[in-house]
Amino acid sequence: MDNMTALVSCFARAYHYRNSERPVFADSVAEQILTAEEYSAISRNMTQGIQYFAPGFRGTQEEALRFIVNHQLAPSVLARSAFCERAIDNAVRLGCRQIVIYACGYDTFSLRTHNQSLTVYELDRPEMIADRWKRIARTGLEPACHVEDIGCDLSRSAWKERLVEAGFDVERPSFSSLLGISYYLTRDEFEKLIADIASISCEGASISFDYPMNGEGGESAKNRELAAAAGEAMKARYSYGEMEALLSRMGFLIYEHMDAGEATEAFFKDSDMTAPAGVGYCLAVRK
Repeated sequence: MDNMTALVSCFARAYHYRNSERPVFADSVAEQILTAEEYSAISRNMTQGIQYFAPGFRGTQEEALRFIVNHQLAPSVLARSAFCERAIDNAVRLGCRQIVIYACGYDTFSLRTHNQSLTVYELDRPEMIADRWKRIARTGLEPACHVEDIGCDLSRSAWKERLVEAGFDVERPSFSSLLGISYYLTRDEFEKLIADIASISCEGASISFDYPMNGEGGESAKNRELAAAAGEAMKARYSYGEMEALLSRMGFLIYEHMDAGEATEAFFKDSDMTAPAGVGYCLAVRK
């Protein structure tokens, strides 16, 4: 399958929504983005790997799949999505109408929001954007908000011009989502991306992202191994102090930060899941 990491993240959100009475993050659209064949194939592949995820596990195939999703695949995806969209809701209440989703993959925010006053800019590789809209067309869904898709290479600063050409107003507050990006960039690459975003962000603009912290847990280590096997090796880790200093250099102040324990308390209190150790969730505001 192409875009395996994005597909598995979409599957995790879809499975969680389908099988949870009180979802941690309610993505009602994710399953429609996947074909039935993809959903079945990912389920099968994950179940066959149960001894990798949980050596000595005993149970049915469905129990094995639930264990893998709830304890390996879903927690990081759900925690970062819940953290980010809670922050989006607050930014919108404060008047923000520009939402930028970097490396959007199969993100479904623009398909779930009912706020017609928003403009959502979705950035990713051109081939990902094309595949994304092919899948959306198959669902028959249409965004209630205005959507601008920008096929680009985020490692090249030319994406900023494309964003402005699409209508992005650098003088108005914006909210930038960078979920799942920092893992696959070197420190220099991540700092350059934050610098590029800062250069088109006015005072009060905000960014939200998750990042690998020093001292990863078992789930994070296995996710890193899976990403490497899919050709998407994770490249850097940060302490809180290092991340705070990086953001400060770029003109951002940390407004909210959660580690695994805080994220578990905030999002998984009524669940048997826990946020993965070694992952931080950050909301920063341009000063």
